[in-house]
Amino acid sequence: MTWSLRAEPAPRQPRTECEEQAPASSHPHPKEHPAGEASETRGGLVTYHGRMNLSFPERIRVDAIIQAAMDMEAAPLLHELAPIGGDETPQAILAGTHKTQRFVLGILDGRTVLVVTSGIGLANAASATARALTLVEAPIVIAAGTTGGLARDINVGDIAAGTRAIYGQADATAFGYAMGQVPQMPVDYTTSEAAEERLPILRGLIEHRVRRGRIVSSDSFCTEANVGPMRTRFPDAIGTDMETCAMAQVCWSSDVDWISLRAVSDLCGPTADQAFHMDGARAAAHSAQAVRAYLTLL
Repeated sequence: MTWSLRAEPAPRQPRTECEEQAPASSHPHPKEHPAGEASETRGGLVTYHGRMNLSFPERIRVDAIIQAAMDMEAAPLLHELAPIGGDETPQAILAGTHKTQRFVLGILDGRTVLVVTSGIGLANAASATARALTLVEAPIVIAAGTTGGLARDINVGDIAAGTRAIYGQADATAFGYAMGQVPQMPVDYTTSEAAEERLPILRGLIEHRVRRGRIVSSDSFCTEANVGPMRTRFPDAIGTDMETCAMAQVCWSSDVDWISLRAVSDLCGPTADQAFHMDGARAAAHSAQAVRAYLTLL
């Protein structure tokens, strides 16, 4: 892959303490300038607006990227994936030095998709989404697989349709940011209205209950021991996982839509009358059914 950047920014200079601590909302918005022109110089960095003359090879256009963390979560989707054109099997790429991420291109129910297995955790999710968006051009990234149920009235097997995502352990409140907000980033990441408007239709296409709301992501498991503080900090959250918010942040920075359609496999702090666990493969199958139905609505 070759690329070029004709306009070179100035070398980075150390930022002042005020620049480090100021919330994103306190920064003035620079004026718009024609493509390739420097709009302002702050801290030794030249900021450009419009097209930056950054060119990549043409990417394949797909209808969606579907991203799961584990092989078990991707399996029901890959099982139904058909090859493109005259290929005997779907095209697959293993990425990274340790080949820990898989990208498989194929046809799913008539839609061209890239199915991504990212690996567990925020860093893996973010890097896999970024890699996927350099391989293909897609209007939406769909998170598939399993999630922990956080809302008190959610049940195992339900589809936690994440339309907002926030980091569960980010805490820069000392500098004026909201709980869960990464400095100079949005408080949370939100899907488009179009992505949300498909959910009422989705409810009529699958047998499982669909709950819409916020997903909390962190690199720590949410258990009965720590679910109390999590519910206090994010009372409107319906589910918790270790990937969705990082995926959503990359989508936000790339101006690509996203949604999470994970199935609840475990409950974080269930009540006495609730079943609290579902086999992961079974929950992944619930998610795959929701994802496949959602694809028909694109």
